[in-house]
Amino acid sequence: MAGLAVILGVFWGLCILSVALLRWNEVRYRKKGLPPGTMGWPVFGETTEFLKQGPAFMKNQRSRFGNFFKSHILGCPTIVSMDPELNRYILMNEAKGLVPGYPQSMLDILGKCNIAAIHGSAHKHMRGALLALISPTMIKDQLLPKIDDFMRSHLNDWDNKVIDIQDKTKEMAFLSSFRQIASKEAMSISENFMPEFFKLVLGTLSLPINLPSTNYHRGFQARQNITSLLRKLVEERRASGENQHDMLSLLVDENSKYKLNNEEMIDLIITILYSGYETVSTTSMMAVKYLHDHPKVLEELRKEHMAIRERKRPEDPIDYNDYKSMRFTRAVIFETSRLATIVNGVLRKTTRDMEINGYLVPKGWRIYVYTREVNYDPRLYPDPFTFNPWRWLEKGIENQHHFMIFGGGTRQCPGKELGLAEISTFLHYFVTKYKWEEVGGDKLMKFPRVEAPNGLRIRVSAH
Repeated sequence: MAGLAVILGVFWGLCILSVALLRWNEVRYRKKGLPPGTMGWPVFGETTEFLKQGPAFMKNQRSRFGNFFKSHILGCPTIVSMDPELNRYILMNEAKGLVPGYPQSMLDILGKCNIAAIHGSAHKHMRGALLALISPTMIKDQLLPKIDDFMRSHLNDWDNKVIDIQDKTKEMAFLSSFRQIASKEAMSISENFMPEFFKLVLGTLSLPINLPSTNYHRGFQARQNITSLLRKLVEERRASGENQHDMLSLLVDENSKYKLNNEEMIDLIITILYSGYETVSTTSMMAVKYLHDHPKVLEELRKEHMAIRERKRPEDPIDYNDYKSMRFTRAVIFETSRLATIVNGVLRKTTRDMEINGYLVPKGWRIYVYTREVNYDPRLYPDPFTFNPWRWLEKGIENQHHFMIFGGGTRQCPGKELGLAEISTFLHYFVTKYKWEEVGGDKLMKFPRVEAPNGLRIRVSAH
């Protein structure tokens, strides 16, 4: 009996302590004029619910508090905005008290010179350096030939094999970007680089708790290892004086308009690898999935690419004019990004107390511009849960103000065209060379990242 009494006492004590902690955290963030909402636990906030429940958590909070509510996620007090017009206003007014507000884990791991983390003149300079590397002229003259050569090689031996398309597209996205950055050195160091890079990616969306076995700790350690590899790469390329006609040669060029120090250069390379990896790998995997499930779409896409191949010899690469002619391919990519919601939203941070939507947003708080639900709004996309690439062929739909698949405002993704070129080239060689069927492991998770936890295996054969 005494033992039972002790157990019950401990149980009730923990219950009381939990209620007290929750109550204390709510009181701590109770300030006149704040939006409604809940703040969860001290330190952790509602991060666990946000990461585990994802869209269900957001919908539940919206049903309780409306389209504009407070929370505490990923280590930060945060205002969540789910209103399309308000989201557009927030993204278009960065200079008026709003700056990028990415989680601390992302800032620590991607680096303080990461283009998503800086603003003002520093952002303008880094963005200029990035655009010089991935401009339409660069894509046409230097990057697309490298992408074409890599995709041919990467897809060359898939015939009569069962492959995990998730693993293959991850490797593809990383190796393709790395070859564009350092064409000579990519193959020799990628074996050591790639596992560290995958750890870095996982760490960017985690609580910033630096304890062994946490994703944050592993990601931060991976960044340090990657930084060492890249510093050596930059120094050796600079010392050699060789022009390999790749991104690294442009970065170390003493006559470059946008001169960067080593730290800025390394963070820019990590940014290029990270942003391209997330979007290109996941969109490519999900496009394969949707094309498998929608034969009429696959037939139309294959027809577009077979027409290109008929104008060429088997060994001829695709060129920039071929890429720009891939109208239906572009529609497939946009529809894949919309339906799978590759990007759920963007974060901003207030630099001063602000009034938004009639509420106070204190200085230093994050605003999460949550765009996921916009992708499924039937007023914007009729029959929104149907995979229908033809909707994107309507004149002007890509330029509508609610179209935020590639960001919005002054922060629209500068690598949009490069990413589209990589995915388009992959699809070109995949659908003209192969047919495929799923053989298991088709369970999908769509939050916080789109992924197949058990892989997505397909049996590939010649078309």
